[in-house]
Amino acid sequence: MVPKLERLIEQSGNIVFFGGAGVSTESGIPDFRSVDGLYHQKFDYPPEVMLSHSFFVTHTEEFFRFYREKLIVHGARPNAAHIRLAKLEQQGKLKAVVTQNIDGLHQAAGSKRVFELHGSILRNFCTRCGKFYDVDFVENAPGVPRCTECGAVVKPDVVLYEEGLDPDTMEGAVRAIAAADLLIVGGTSLAVYPAAGLLQYFNGRNLVVINKQPTPADRHASLVLNMPIGRALGPDPVAEQE
Repeated sequence: MVPKLERLIEQSGNIVFFGGAGVSTESGIPDFRSVDGLYHQKFDYPPEVMLSHSFFVTHTEEFFRFYREKLIVHGARPNAAHIRLAKLEQQGKLKAVVTQNIDGLHQAAGSKRVFELHGSILRNFCTRCGKFYDVDFVENAPGVPRCTECGAVVKPDVVLYEEGLDPDTMEGAVRAIAAADLLIVGGTSLAVYPAAGLLQYFNGRNLVVINKQPTPADRHASLVLNMPIGRALGPDPVAEQE
């Protein structure tokens, strides 16, 4: 724990957490943009192409090969950050989690009010009739997963490149951030829009940024912590950083 962060949490009654891939790296899920991330690995096509709506439509089987190998996670469990945020919600202090992650670990830790800006690998739907399928169905289907009712392609409920964010999810996230008195931003470079643009709706007293690397929001923050988020929010004592 960081004493100054703990004081801000103690003084606040309407906390919102906005997080990215760095929240889940401590659970063993690689991020996209770090040196070892997905965007620095070599594939037949750039990852942003293979994770686009166009590629899903025109190279469906190849899309699912890549998706199963790189986006479906196995054995990942909530880390200290996920657990602490869930506890803050149970205490009535944290009002919402806004996440760019698609792994469902916030809910696995016990968080109830989670706005998943980019969807979730745990939800999958038939593109024709809308029938729901879990992640195991998509993972274990031979080739392209198809609906058992109508035979159409089953698509992960994940926002691909070229697709817009869900307007209801965005509206909920905006309302939560606008009402917060403390916004904790963690594990995100704030490089992905429109998600990163949500910070403009925050008008509260204190902004905290927890990220290993500098972010564009640092100059507006009451507190900047360049450390793993699980270390900042977890139970282990650390030296206070100003």
